[in-house]
Amino acid sequence: MKPKKPISGLKLALKTSIVSGMTLLSRILGLVRDIVFARFFGAGLLMDAFIVAQRIPNMLRRFFAEGAFSAGFVPVMARYKEQHGHDEAGEFVDAMAGTFGAVLFVVTLIGVIGAPLLVLAVAPGFVGEGGDFDLAALMLRFTFPYLFFVSLTAFAGGVLNTYGRFGVPAFTPVILNVVLIAAAIWVAPLLEQPILALAYATFIAGLIQLLFQIPFLARIHAFPRPRWRPRHEGVRRAFKLMVPAIFGSSVAQINVLLSGIIASLLPVGSFSYLYYSDRLMEFPLGLFGIALATVTMPYLSRLWANDKRGEFAQTLEWSMRVTVLISVPAAVGLVVLAAPLVITLFHGGEFDRNAADMTVLALQAYALGLVGFSFVKILVPAFFAREDTRTPVRIGIITLAVNLLLGASAAWYLTRVGFAGPHMALAAATSFAALLNAILLYRGLRRADVLRHSPGWGILLLRVVLANAAMIAVLVAMHRSVGWWTDAGSLDRVVWLGVSVVAGAGIYFIALVVLGLRPAQLRMRHS
Repeated sequence: MKPKKPISGLKLALKTSIVSGMTLLSRILGLVRDIVFARFFGAGLLMDAFIVAQRIPNMLRRFFAEGAFSAGFVPVMARYKEQHGHDEAGEFVDAMAGTFGAVLFVVTLIGVIGAPLLVLAVAPGFVGEGGDFDLAALMLRFTFPYLFFVSLTAFAGGVLNTYGRFGVPAFTPVILNVVLIAAAIWVAPLLEQPILALAYATFIAGLIQLLFQIPFLARIHAFPRPRWRPRHEGVRRAFKLMVPAIFGSSVAQINVLLSGIIASLLPVGSFSYLYYSDRLMEFPLGLFGIALATVTMPYLSRLWANDKRGEFAQTLEWSMRVTVLISVPAAVGLVVLAAPLVITLFHGGEFDRNAADMTVLALQAYALGLVGFSFVKILVPAFFAREDTRTPVRIGIITLAVNLLLGASAAWYLTRVGFAGPHMALAAATSFAALLNAILLYRGLRRADVLRHSPGWGILLLRVVLANAAMIAVLVAMHRSVGWWTDAGSLDRVVWLGVSVVAGAGIYFIALVVLGLRPAQLRMRHS
């Protein structure tokens, strides 16, 4: 088979921009969804119960669908496509669809039957007379099947990504947000227990997402005919990679789970504060970090399969440079603009001033780890593309232990001294664990001589630091008190927040240009 020409940095950036554009639409609708949640349900018992019911299948989705599945399926699929051709790749897809689907069905059935036990495991603090335990268990019976649908959707998306069709999988999450928004606004008021509308909507959205992918698979002649073939060589290899990656690629989610267990023992609303703040932190992470990882994962796998080690290293370094330029100012912006963001988006209706203050604390703590979260997203695929899932597992165990120790001890101490927001300790511990995870992953790639740095990193970092200082100066000059933000009308909030964001981002990029950064310096050069 004739080898494919290497993809240029411009083409890779273009593909990333396509995914980012679709992801931007999804994230905007996600913010609208969370605004609706905050205004209609607030940050109390009902929302805490739904977050628990949603968190369990979402965490398993990250295991089965986004993290572990990509680690196991994409490199093997790339190898079949590059070295064996379309027909054998199709056989592998058929075998994987049948085997993976059967495993998912069994896991989903167990989850539905054992819903109360799962709630007890992830939110032991719910047990009592508040009613949140029974409500969470009931909703989990409807939200857990989402795992089955969305994991198969990720399977279809993995096939499409391998064939260079990135837009459709990136657009698919929009469906979930649209369905949840519609349910909260129009269905919830009709029910005796309005929050149940969100559980029903999660089930329906998962089914629609899966059905949406089918025509696009058929268009590239990759629609699977599921076969139960666990002994297929490709399936065995994929599952062998997936098993350790279930832990290694989802350390952040396990950290969130552990934080949730501790949060269930904290005052009512702690789950909600962490949820809303995490959603705001995930906006820039999903818009860029996940989009970049989605595009580079199949490409890195292809480069490694074709023994192009130099281009592999250059692509990885290019991803790191771009991530530094975007994630650092995003983190700084979230810290400085935490209160304006939370108040503008969520304050009002059932979401009162106290809920806003508590969410701001968590958002600032999460923002400190945004750079770490972003680097984990682009460094982990470098291990998976080389079919090395053991190293991220070892690193994951270390960071998991650190997060648990720091989160539990800090939350206990803050609660003991009477601090009003002990949940902030959980967000801070998760951020520290993400930074540590990124550092250890980076060190592992350097030791393996997979990652090599070209000249210019020192001046790049200096430019980023000075440009961020300029951005902070502008944002501080435009500062308004928290009282101003809560008393101002919705339009005034939106306008001033928009002006602040545009001014901050504008001065940051202008400063980079003044300091000598040029787009050509970010071009990926192949040796």
